[in-house]
Amino acid sequence: MKPDITQALVHEHTLILRMLAVLERNALLTAEGRYVNYRFYEEAVDFIRSYADRFHHAKEEDVLFEALVRNGMPRENSPVAAMLLEHDRGRAYVKAMEEAARAAAGGDAARNRDIAENALGYLTMLREHIDKEDHILYPLAERVIPAGMRDGITAAYRKAEARTPADFEQKYREVVERYEAEAVAAAA
Repeated sequence: MKPDITQALVHEHTLILRMLAVLERNALLTAEGRYVNYRFYEEAVDFIRSYADRFHHAKEEDVLFEALVRNGMPRENSPVAAMLLEHDRGRAYVKAMEEAARAAAGGDAARNRDIAENALGYLTMLREHIDKEDHILYPLAERVIPAGMRDGITAAYRKAEARTPADFEQKYREVVERYEAEAVAAAA
């Protein structure tokens, strides 16, 4: 049996999707002026940049996507190119959300709409992106990447994970759980 090369990535998507659900709730409330905890947006940006981008997207971009290209998928005009473009689009949304949240935290409440628009743009794009990866690209990778490349891929994932602190995933899980609990408490 060939070692699975996408299961860890799918697992990481689960935590990312949970953060997106919290981000959606808070962005909609921020647009209405009913949620002004700008610290949340600071922590959401940190989660996105550290967990979703540097940790998760780096494994995709530097390991899985490169393996697909080495295995014959074109770098340009391909699913890999589309995924990389979406990663870059997500980074632009996050930067704009961060800038708006900083301005709002500094007293410019008119930026709440910008926070919400960029957060909602990001999460809509990323949910669709994750769906494409989970249901199209990852199954394709599982079918086409030969057994001889798989141990190298999983070793590269472990190497990337080893560059993070031991409690890295737990730290970001706790951030998500704290804001999920905040949402439950606010709804009660």
